[in-house]
Amino acid sequence: MNIKSLLIITFLLITSISFGQAKKPSIMIVPSDIYCINNGFSSNIQGIEYPDYRKALQNDSDLRLVIAKLSQMMLERGFTPKDLEQNLKALENEDAELSVMMSKSSGSFISESPIDILRRTAKADIILDLDFNVKQSGFEKYINFTLRGLDSYTNEIIGSVTAAGTPSASVQIEILLEEAVLSEIDNFNNQLQSYFNDLFEKGRKIKVVIRVWDSSPIDLEEEYDYEDDFYELSEIIDNWMKENTKKGMYNTLRSTENTLIYDQVRIDLYDEKGRGVDAYDFIKDLRKYLRREPFLITTKKYVKGLGEAGFIIGEK
Repeated sequence: MNIKSLLIITFLLITSISFGQAKKPSIMIVPSDIYCINNGFSSNIQGIEYPDYRKALQNDSDLRLVIAKLSQMMLERGFTPKDLEQNLKALENEDAELSVMMSKSSGSFISESPIDILRRTAKADIILDLDFNVKQSGFEKYINFTLRGLDSYTNEIIGSVTAAGTPSASVQIEILLEEAVLSEIDNFNNQLQSYFNDLFEKGRKIKVVIRVWDSSPIDLEEEYDYEDDFYELSEIIDNWMKENTKKGMYNTLRSTENTLIYDQVRIDLYDEKGRGVDAYDFIKDLRKYLRREPFLITTKKYVKGLGEAGFIIGEK
């Protein structure tokens, strides 16, 4: 075999191996709602109790150590951890704890929760929802933990593990965690990776919500001269969805003159530059499309976390 042939075979082998290695999802570890509320790390906003991650990190040294250790273990296994504390700092410039989308004319609003805002800022593929407590057995300690993997876009549970470590004389909580997690983490990671591989093949799932302001001069039954025929606006939007979803996969959840809701909408994970795509990235092109002739429709964007977006027709 000559050198040229050997080089070609080597290149093809390396390429094959590279494509065979699945891309790992990005993750962000957060304390569970139960952990935060039970330990007094929560805030009541508009009558709803939300976990206060900033308060938890500032006042719970064990939590910081456990998150740091678990992040290290996931990093060693090829995952990309997003830092909770750094993303919370990025939110300090938010005008309020809730991002409020309000019509300039009517004053009606739709609110986005602090958790939705955090997810949208961090853009992690998977949230690792962590609950743990340290137990005493004689002179030894051990840790109980529950770890759930949640799709950041849909909040679906895609993997979970609950286990208890072996009692140990160690007083370092990160060592107790490692002892408890080691026997379970690879199986848990396989669950996460299997789900993520499915998203690569079929597309990420999002929800698209389109509504009409009360003051709007048009609704979703308005007819337009479109492609040499007359179609209602809802039919035109539906056609756009067919052409722009991955393999035309989506489900119409509700369709009335004032509301159009799609769920199980499949979109690509990444754009042509390799950047992650979220629900609003997907819907921006539809808003631009409807601003052109013959529609000339004014819309107000609607965003809720990473996995839900759309617009409200009739006003900014």
